Amino acid sequence: MRASAAVTIGVGATAAVVVAALVQTAGDDPIGTALSMSVPAEYKRLIEDAGNTCPEVSPNLLAALLTQESGFNPKAQSPVGAQGIAQFMPSTWESHGIDGNGDGKRDVSDPEDAIPSSAKYLCTIAEDVKDVPGNKQHNMLAAYNAGSGAVRKYGGIPPYKETQNYVRSITALANKPSGGGGKPATTEQAATAVSAAKEMIGTPYSWGGGNASGPSTGTCCSPRGRSGAPISGFDCSGLTLYAYAKAGINLPRTAAQQYAASKPVKPGDVRAGDLVFYGTSASSIHHVGIYIGGGWMIDAPRPGTKVRYSPLDTMTDLFAVGRPVPTNNKEI
Repeated sequence: MRASAAVTIGVGATAAVVVAALVQTAGDDPIGTALSMSVPAEYKRLIEDAGNTCPEVSPNLLAALLTQESGFNPKAQSPVGAQGIAQFMPSTWESHGIDGNGDGKRDVSDPEDAIPSSAKYLCTIAEDVKDVPGNKQHNMLAAYNAGSGAVRKYGGIPPYKETQNYVRSITALANKPSGGGGKPATTEQAATAVSAAKEMIGTPYSWGGGNASGPSTGTCCSPRGRSGAPISGFDCSGLTLYAYAKAGINLPRTAAQQYAASKPVKPGDVRAGDLVFYGTSASSIHHVGIYIGGGWMIDAPRPGTKVRYSPLDTMTDLFAVGRPVPTNNKEI
């Protein structure tokens, strides 16, 4: 019952960029009970009502989940068969779908049925993991992503990168302050970051390498078993962290966390210094680079390479563009 909807638009001369809602850094405080997120007007009352189904579900959390799952598209269809605004799998809908508007039908493509059904389903999951230690909303979202059994097995959010990013992303969006929070990078800060990144061209790639001070030895190991421990250099997010530290903006460490700490950029507003993120969904961001214009970026691509200029279409899953926002680096 998970999918992400996005819109493909052209950026520069050579690349297609999938622009989706970005989120800011997740906090540790409980998600508020008032709806402060911007949602389509036709769904606001549905979300406010359904968002009070149980204590673990708030209007903001429900709105964030719908943003993540379908971008509020009631006709969304995922490659694996998830359907509607809440992206129910058919078997899950059969078990948990309700007739929310009382018209005698349970229609997965009708938001008046799907939105309250989504809240009810979340509450069912919350009840299933209620005895697991830790933040109840985080555990509920983790169970939604990885299954209740995994949350019970690990006593909380399981050690799956996708699940951890999923919980972080939805929690961050739900906790996003009304009015937009901090100010994104200025053009001057973006120029400083680009300049700092250019100075690192030719620096070796190091898995886990790089910090606010510059190149550093990394860690072990990449998904293919490559260690950065003997190499002083940068990985992709280490490079962006360093570049923006030079501009006075403190970014979190990983590409997924940096995605969560960025403000969405409209297609016509993309500029040099913006971050470009790669992945198939908000919870699977795996690479980040710094846009420099003309369809190109500076990035640290992978083990065995060096910091270099790369075309934006160097990978096929370019997902989103964001402008860095200062973060307090709180973690789940």
